[in-house]
Amino acid sequence: MTKDQIKAVLDRVLSWPPERQRDAAEILASLEAQDSSPLRLSAEQAAEVRRRQADPSPGTVPIDEVFERFRSSGA
Repeated sequence: MTKDQIKAVLDRVLSWPPERQRDAAEILASLEAQDSSPLRLSAEQAAEVRRRQADPSPGTVPIDEVFERFRSSGA
């Protein structure tokens, strides 16, 4: 995204309702705060996170599937 595109989006934010503007400001402040955090993943840790996101463990079941299994079992 170019600087001009970012500026255009930020200009449009000013036309949003106040609640949406607050949401946008909170999100941007959160992103900015991450830059000052002393917590950092090593390259190896970041690679492991990406690997796990791409290939979730077959030993885990998403929560919605757990609930569906309970419902279908009559529990």
